[in-house]
Amino acid sequence: MSVRGENRETQRNEAFTRLFDANWAAVRHHVEGVVEDPAEVTEIVSEIFLAAWSRLIPTKPMDRIWLIRAADRVLSGRSARSTLRRTAIDAVHGGVSGDEAPPDLTMRARVLAALGALSGRERRIIMLKYWDGLAVGEIAELLRSPRVRVRRKLLRAQVKLRAELGLEGRGDHVD
Repeated sequence: MSVRGENRETQRNEAFTRLFDANWAAVRHHVEGVVEDPAEVTEIVSEIFLAAWSRLIPTKPMDRIWLIRAADRVLSGRSARSTLRRTAIDAVHGGVSGDEAPPDLTMRARVLAALGALSGRERRIIMLKYWDGLAVGEIAELLRSPRVRVRRKLLRAQVKLRAELGLEGRGDHVD
């Protein structure tokens, strides 16, 4: 291999290492919100980063949004999606109520029912906000939707959730 070819490969390896180090935990966390089996989570995350490696351009590496979209494509292709994990429900409860303590089983059931009252788009935005910890701008980019529309949907979804949970008036504010 020529020196130039070795340099290109080194750049590619370094770019991928930076991409992996910066995003592995966030992508794994995103997948864990849907998949309970740790072995399956590892397999899916590996598949996502393999796809990233195969498409990597060292001068323009993909970002976290690209990786989450890739995760969503893999997750939507799964035949048997799990229900939301308890920790995802806890994250939504904490985000909507402002309560740091984990909810009891009754409140978890109420949060799950309240999430069921939302539209699919609202539920997705809520999960991206509270489970994945994305900002409104990142959610808008991920969903390919205007920031204003995402902010409005998030606010409406928060109001609906708070109403369903009897938490009206608590922090109706979008970051």
